[in-house]
Amino acid sequence: MKFFAAAALFATAAIAGPVEVRTGGGAPICPNGLYSNPQCCDTVVLGVVGLGCETPTQTPRDGVDFKNICAKTGDQATCCVVPVAGQDLLCQTPVGIQG
Repeated sequence: MKFFAAAALFATAAIAGPVEVRTGGGAPICPNGLYSNPQCCDTVVLGVVGLGCETPTQTPRDGVDFKNICAKTGDQATCCVVPVAGQDLLCQTPVGIQG
């Protein structure tokens, strides 16, 4: 039952309409709020669950730069909910990168 309440909360926040977060040179990368954490993840399962995630080693200028920074270590660029022990339960494709 608690899972459904948490899932409903996340779904409501995701539907609320994202506001873009700007990093580096001012280009939008991740939305404000729920998915505001840029992460480089080893694997992204079903486009939603990030595994082996870490903060990028450099500050990206835009979505393409973010993708390239993560690709240097073989990872995928994602915007995720608060990471816990290298695991992100909700992730999405960053702005400016085709999914």
